[in-house]
Amino acid sequence: MSDKRLFDYLYDQLRDYPLENAFGSKVDGQWQYFSTAQVVDLGNQLSLGLLRLGLRPGDKVASVVYKTSPEWVILDFALLQLGILHVPMYPTISPREYEYILRESESKYCFVGDGDLYDKVAQIQAKLPELKEIIALTDRPGVRKWDALLAQGDLSEIEQIKAGIHPDDICTLIYTSGTTGDPKGVMLTHRNIAFNVESISKLVPVSRGDRVLSFLPVSHIFERAAIYFFILCGVNVSFTGTDNLGGDEGDLKAIQPHFFTCVPRLLEKVYERIYNKGLELSGIKRALFFWALQLTDHWDFDQQYGFWKGLQWKIAHQLIFSKWREALGGHVKGIITGASACPVKIMRVFNAAGIPIREGYGMTEAAPGVSFSRYEPHAAMLGTVGVVLDGITLRIEPTPESKPGEGEILVNGPGVMMGYYKHPDKTNEVIHEIDGQRWLATGDIGTMVEGKAGYRFLKITDRKKELLKTSLGKYIAPSPIESLYKEHRLVEQVMVVGENLKFVSALIVPSIDGLKEWCHKHGLAWTNLTEMIQNPRVIHRYQMLVDRINPFFSHAEQVKKFALLPDTWEAVKTDGTDAELTPTLKLKRRVILEKYREEIEAMYGG
Repeated sequence: MSDKRLFDYLYDQLRDYPLENAFGSKVDGQWQYFSTAQVVDLGNQLSLGLLRLGLRPGDKVASVVYKTSPEWVILDFALLQLGILHVPMYPTISPREYEYILRESESKYCFVGDGDLYDKVAQIQAKLPELKEIIALTDRPGVRKWDALLAQGDLSEIEQIKAGIHPDDICTLIYTSGTTGDPKGVMLTHRNIAFNVESISKLVPVSRGDRVLSFLPVSHIFERAAIYFFILCGVNVSFTGTDNLGGDEGDLKAIQPHFFTCVPRLLEKVYERIYNKGLELSGIKRALFFWALQLTDHWDFDQQYGFWKGLQWKIAHQLIFSKWREALGGHVKGIITGASACPVKIMRVFNAAGIPIREGYGMTEAAPGVSFSRYEPHAAMLGTVGVVLDGITLRIEPTPESKPGEGEILVNGPGVMMGYYKHPDKTNEVIHEIDGQRWLATGDIGTMVEGKAGYRFLKITDRKKELLKTSLGKYIAPSPIESLYKEHRLVEQVMVVGENLKFVSALIVPSIDGLKEWCHKHGLAWTNLTEMIQNPRVIHRYQMLVDRINPFFSHAEQVKKFALLPDTWEAVKTDGTDAELTPTLKLKRRVILEKYREEIEAMYGG
């Protein structure tokens, strides 16, 4: 087991493989990079400045940014080596949630990025006596900037503090987004995160000097751990945002990354753009596009083809899929997707096109990795979340509602959190002592699936707390049903309903692009989504989709009625209402049930 502290990775890079372009971002439209040596030097200067502010080991400092930047990395490094707990917050949460997190964590300072983040924190600052100052990571008139803290001097105090930091010391509080209630501060140690970093580094096709694009929120442990992984691997990291990725002028084309992490929703949007471009083609080009796309319907990992089928795939790659790879920069060796379930169709299409995507599974409380679909032969399986990481042990604990072979996933290993900050009662709800060991109850229902070459794969079947029980006593797992609907291009979002009700129904948010294309194809003039979902022909088309999907499930699981909704569910609302999604894009089922109570009651006859 590694005894690394997270700040050790940067010093190791400086010693073994210093980079000229270690971390970069766009400034006034131009890419600017910091070298490894600059990051270390500025980190030490900032550490001195933080000490002169009066901060000491064990204190808490918060941050919130829309886009990660080299400056954020420098701040993180400076905090880590001083033993100050970093509290990164999601940029999309409400001022009320900022107030809750900053108060509970007793953060003394908060570093903010650009946009409205300063204003959101400033409006609740007066309610937080512990919060001494809000400091800007970018230029903002009248607000002290991070580099004003940089100080020169003797580093002996920093060295003394570093020497006293143990791998099992808590280094960060990461507040979970949560689907219900207030967020909980997950206490993670250096060892928790370092275990994940080093486990993944042995499994991912990344080499020193490769180019990596980072655009996920670093407030999430998934991308936070990825940053340390990038440092360990000695790659050049370019930070951007999801709004700057695609197109001929996008950052994917500019950086031509070898690797990046993403969430499934991004892949879905890329697929939608590709599909829509195919619809714009005509003649032989259109026919070839959809012929190649149809080929992917039967693709699987490690599949072997005969001469004729192999020739077909060679033609498809040369004429169609090569353009897909070019749209992602043309050099991608690997992509990891996580944070939520990736539809099998998306995994199949991109991998078939020669874009190697692997799915990982975990949670903040596991720092975050539990299992990972690997890149070597026979080590990935569609419909699963991969092989359990070396060093982690799983228990599949049967529940009264679970099917034979299924149960709640319990995790034991070096990544399991210390607990929830200031909430030992909530910690005891998820950390169970069994045979003298600490087991994390994930709340996910899963099973193990046998594969080839001795590999066993973890398959997630549902969330324990999201299982529905109809008034007839039947337990329903909504996630598999929702996943199948979301694979269809007419569906943007969907939520299954049925708790304590006599049958299963669904709330469906149509895909505007998908529905527009269908209307155009069938001679139906488009007006707006609110009007279109009341059109009998549109309703009939969605009924056809329901009728097609229902046979994949048991009678009790089949959707009997549905309601089409004109509102896209979002992770942040500007009108002050509760968001329907968490910052990691999970459904807030309670919020959605309350918001669409009338529509639900109408489906059940009041």
